[in-house]
Amino acid sequence: MVVRLRLQRFGRTHSPFYRMVAADSRAPRDGKFLEIVGTYNPIANKEGIKEIRLKTDRLKYWISVGAQPSDRVAWLLGKFGILPPPPPRVSLKNMVPKKDREEEE
Repeated sequence: MVVRLRLQRFGRTHSPFYRMVAADSRAPRDGKFLEIVGTYNPIANKEGIKEIRLKTDRLKYWISVGAQPSDRVAWLLGKFGILPPPPPRVSLKNMVPKKDREEEE
């Protein structure tokens, strides 16, 4: 069983709220999970703060036993120093097309 650390969506339309959970990779996004390891509210409050609560000891445990974080969870954990930040993605828009590369040579 591959365990993933991922976000479960809650809230209403245009007002999301997420639970960070450890779940079997084959389970549905909002389905069965093993443990809740944090929450994330991406909507800023009146002070402009996006709220995140993490159980760092449990996150470190799940990572130590081989749980794989999803892309967004890895990004969040990288911001808080629990994991090294993921490398930046290469933008395909900025890449030079093959025909232009041949002309430059």
